[in-house]
Amino acid sequence: MAETRRELFNLHFQTATGVLENSARLRTAKREIARILTVKSERARGLTT
Repeated sequence: MAETRRELFNLHFQTATGVLENSARLRTAKREIARILTVKSERARGLTT
């Protein structure tokens, strides 16, 4: 999770400076974080084994 958030931060920084080559990676990183948070909350509620 921390690694993905760090990557997202770096991607945002690259966007701001204009050096981002793969803009689709931003969307992918956001989705990875959302996926991680979803699984984490499901486990906390006991929905996933």
